Amino acid sequence: MKKYWSFFRLRFVMGLQYRTAAAAGMVTQFVWGFMECFAFQAFYETNPAAFPMEFSAMVAYIWLQQAFLAMFMAWMMENDIFEMIVSGNIAYELCRPVSIYQMWFARTIATRVSRALLRCIPILAVAFLLPKPYGMTLPADLGTFLAFAGTMVLGLLVAAASCLLVYVLAFFTISGQGLRIFMVSLVEFLSGAIIPLPFLPQPFRTVAQCLPFASMQNVPLRIYGGDLAGRDMGYAVLLQVFWLVFLVLLGKGLCRRAERRIVVQGG
Repeated sequence: MKKYWSFFRLRFVMGLQYRTAAAAGMVTQFVWGFMECFAFQAFYETNPAAFPMEFSAMVAYIWLQQAFLAMFMAWMMENDIFEMIVSGNIAYELCRPVSIYQMWFARTIATRVSRALLRCIPILAVAFLLPKPYGMTLPADLGTFLAFAGTMVLGLLVAAASCLLVYVLAFFTISGQGLRIFMVSLVEFLSGAIIPLPFLPQPFRTVAQCLPFASMQNVPLRIYGGDLAGRDMGYAVLLQVFWLVFLVLLGKGLCRRAERRIVVQGG
């Protein structure tokens, strides 16, 4: 376990070095966040009763999404891993006395957390200082906050496990680019990254909420604003645990199969 912690620590420290990129990204995220708030406000003012979420919950969803964008976004993948697989340099990784899957998992978590850490504090600080109705407020109670924090961790792990699945599936393709584009498009839409899942029409919404993509940012962000509570929240947490176990076992199984069948050409 200590060796994987070392991989995590090295990648985490490396991710904290990209401060200029984080500052530039925050400018974009503030502009996007305000644009979303204004757009949804215009829709809410036409007919508030027609919307499945309170506007305050929608505002919290938007700012939390922007604050933790790097933690959940599907496009947060490491290009060097795809390059190693395609070029054959994966042979060097196979020589390490470690599990490739667990090493990449540690690296993925570290990269996402470090990049989100650089951005989340300034964005949340500004979001809490904004006047109503564009500013964030604290959760309804301590229990809601603890549920939000716990599901954030589970959502991050599910996002990392889905990312690892793309890496592993790249072993079985000539190029991982097509697979990557397809997966990113699928996750962006079905995880609530474009619009929150409650805005999707039935019965498509019911199906989407049962898929692994809904167990990423959708659950914690809706819990924070109070849109997901009670029995529905408990059901969502159980789905998070189920998909985390399923994706990890599937990814490990495919990784072992790929390691046995991989052929590296060249000298």
